[in-house]
Amino acid sequence: MKMSAQTAVADDVQDPSSQSTDSAEAKPTANYAEIIYNGIWKNNPALVQLLGLCPMLAVTSTVVNALGLGLATLVVLVGSNIAVSIIRNYVSEAVRLPAFVMIIASFTTSIELIMQAYTYELYQILGIFIPLIVTNCAILGRADAFASRNPILPSAIDGLMMGLGFMVILVALGAMRELIGQGTLFSDMHLLFGDMALHWKLTVFQNYPNVLFAILPPGAFIGLGLLIAGKNYFDEKEKERIAAAKAKAGPAESKRVRVTGQTG
Repeated sequence: MKMSAQTAVADDVQDPSSQSTDSAEAKPTANYAEIIYNGIWKNNPALVQLLGLCPMLAVTSTVVNALGLGLATLVVLVGSNIAVSIIRNYVSEAVRLPAFVMIIASFTTSIELIMQAYTYELYQILGIFIPLIVTNCAILGRADAFASRNPILPSAIDGLMMGLGFMVILVALGAMRELIGQGTLFSDMHLLFGDMALHWKLTVFQNYPNVLFAILPPGAFIGLGLLIAGKNYFDEKEKERIAAAKAKAGPAESKRVRVTGQTG
């Protein structure tokens, strides 16, 4: 009995997100720092999970395009995570995934209608990739893997951090392609923020010959590859730093334990 109780406690500590629906009702303590770190860096949807690559590579030719798609995805992620967390104890296993898809589709349609009303030109530029947010595996994946197993607040924070992580990479890739391709930054930001952004454009290089390769899809692949390589580089440097710190601290003193046995 003692061993089985210890095993149950260990299982609860190791993976709170994998608990069943019954254990989710016990309101497990969420590690918000880990949720934030996973969404922004460790388990970033774009750099680590490599999800949502189709819209990422297709529309990130400028910062405004990337930011528009990133904000739309962020809102859908947060809204769908909250909604899935609310209904997680009331939906049977047989209709779980269809229900999640319907929730995501509802939020996506709402965002599409809002963009048609307030940012119509940007909506036309992004085109089919706004409705295709429904099929973004990052959104359905978070709904199924996290929101369906956790309370509302952790689910909302998870959606926010995953959405921010995705949007940051979109904007970074868009800025890289716009700068190399056109020599500018933040051009056409008025499409998203209105007349107040008419003068936000920065011309970094005067008389810059446009590099069409960076704006075309091959430039997106190379740019994303460089971002992934940069993340891997920093991760390796961090591992080396931690290993050096441990080596400098020195090995812990080992104690010899002599075991003698008696034979009968």
